[in-house]
Amino acid sequence: MLILVRHGETEWSKSGQHTGRTDIPLTPAGEAQARAAGSVLQHLLDGRAPVLVISSPRRRALRTAELAGFPAQRITEDVAEWDYGDFEGLTTPQIQHERPGWSIWQGPVPGGEDAAAVTARLDRVLASVSSLRSEGPVVVFSHGHASRCLAARWLGEPVTDGRQYWLGTGAVSSLGYEHGRPVILHWNIPR
Repeated sequence: MLILVRHGETEWSKSGQHTGRTDIPLTPAGEAQARAAGSVLQHLLDGRAPVLVISSPRRRALRTAELAGFPAQRITEDVAEWDYGDFEGLTTPQIQHERPGWSIWQGPVPGGEDAAAVTARLDRVLASVSSLRSEGPVVVFSHGHASRCLAARWLGEPVTDGRQYWLGTGAVSSLGYEHGRPVILHWNIPR
């Protein structure tokens, strides 16, 4: 099982601003979400310890891991949020004012990452945890778009199919297998 935890609320996630590289803290509500995610994780793990806890290096993800009670054992840019480049800090409506119909899923993302770059780094994550499949669950503390893209790649879909999986702040999801095929076991579990 691969368990995904989106970081708790930040001021920018609350306002809908694209937050990739900018390193901002959790709000008090985000800290409460992170603690609640810990309870959900304990329930999903059902007494098992994760064999690995991975986190984005952004403090909002690291703090979520800490408050949830699962401090990161591996910190990697590979699970960081999509790099929004020139659109960092802007909302989708602000971007669409200049580029009607724009979405992160279709691009372009000037100064940031395209879908191929996001695919490459998330595929590295999946390759690195595939050998742990028989050892036990892996927990990943990440971000909204990155977690949605990771789920899509787990299922063998393009990262752009992540647009179909809405994910709230502080939400917990799990990916696993049924009859040897990758599936979503739980999605966007409420805190």
